[in-house]
Amino acid sequence: MKTKWTIDPMHSEVNFKIRHLVISNVSGSFKKFSAEAETDGDNFETVKVHFTADASSISTGVEQRDGHLTSGDFFDVTKYPSINFVSTSLKKVGDNEFKLTGDLTIRDVTKPIELDVEYGGIGKDGYGNTKAGFEVTGKISRKDFGLTWNMATEAGGLTLGDDVKFTANVQFAKVVAAESASA
Repeated sequence: MKTKWTIDPMHSEVNFKIRHLVISNVSGSFKKFSAEAETDGDNFETVKVHFTADASSISTGVEQRDGHLTSGDFFDVTKYPSINFVSTSLKKVGDNEFKLTGDLTIRDVTKPIELDVEYGGIGKDGYGNTKAGFEVTGKISRKDFGLTWNMATEAGGLTLGDDVKFTANVQFAKVVAAESASA
């Protein structure tokens, strides 16, 4: 039997960081996102996931930088309003550790990526809802997705690094199908 799950945005977060001037990291997050998952029963080893982030919800804590990130230099949110990930496979690599493979689409460019997943387990919240928790980490080359803007520094280096690291701490809630009313 297939089980449907939906992300609990109140107990989930999607964060990223990128090297700035080669000497430090700048961090940010996406504030609006959604995800659905489907499993065989409660077996997450069979999971199929679809995740979407609202690109305009990017937040680094600096309004001017956020405006630049949503512009045509980066995400170009008027043309490409969402970032999407669709899983293609999941492989167990250790106790509660998995490799999740899928297709990531940014700016209409789709590339396969591999993510590390740590499964936290399943539990019930105070309202009787069944939840499952995960930490998902990964790294992508921003240039692979058309995010190529950069600026030379006075010393001849570049302002931004290529690699973007991200961490998503997420809870999924089991979707309970409404019982059909008897006649």
